[in-house]
Amino acid sequence: MWQCRYSKMEGKPLPRYEFSPLGDSGVMVKLGEVIDQQTHEKVIQFYEYLQEHPFPGMIESVPGFTTVTVYYDPITLFDPLDDILPYDRAVAILEQMSQQISNTHSKEYRLVEIPVCYGGSFGPDLEVVAKQNGLSIEEVISIHSTTEYLVYMIGFAPGFPYLGGMDERLATPRRSSPRLSIPKGSVGIGGLQTGIYSIESPGGWQIIGRTPLSLFQAGESSPSLLCAGDKVRFRPISEREYDNGEKVY
Repeated sequence: MWQCRYSKMEGKPLPRYEFSPLGDSGVMVKLGEVIDQQTHEKVIQFYEYLQEHPFPGMIESVPGFTTVTVYYDPITLFDPLDDILPYDRAVAILEQMSQQISNTHSKEYRLVEIPVCYGGSFGPDLEVVAKQNGLSIEEVISIHSTTEYLVYMIGFAPGFPYLGGMDERLATPRRSSPRLSIPKGSVGIGGLQTGIYSIESPGGWQIIGRTPLSLFQAGESSPSLLCAGDKVRFRPISEREYDNGEKVY
């Protein structure tokens, strides 16, 4: 029977790694309990090590808020000469890898500037966010665009970045009735988070603006503009600049 397993890096002041199965071909490695900068750095560190040192049978690894999920081919990890399950073999490999990872994080973050046209037809909920927090529209735009955000992970939709670091003064509950269709590039606020809709999709976040940048292009070798570990800064632009930007990006 599959069970969660734990590993502690000897001689390293790091918390235990928790390993648990995800279906019949995945291992979820939990690196922390709290969504914060420290846990994020451990996630990125583990993820990047796997990218540089893939083991035979490994298909891919996916970073999350506090986890890295590793997908593998059970057939490759199966050995008819022993009774070790592919999952247990994968965990053993990952445990051994965890011993090799230094707890020193030296990643240089990539800063990506995202032009945004706030308000109007591009940001129908900008006034809602302002009223909810007792701010003027200008203050909302200023606060939102002067903060540097961290991309914790990509999820919900292809290329959709979950951003950390939003000023609590902008926190606004999600809409009680989600919209059936939100244009791609829409910038929204949901609770204590802000994000960018990478494709047209349903959604319940408060939409405050839109970017002409394309965050996801399926035909490209690297289809997502952003990736976990990037930093983002928003830059206010006019409707005219938005129209010009659509032709450029």
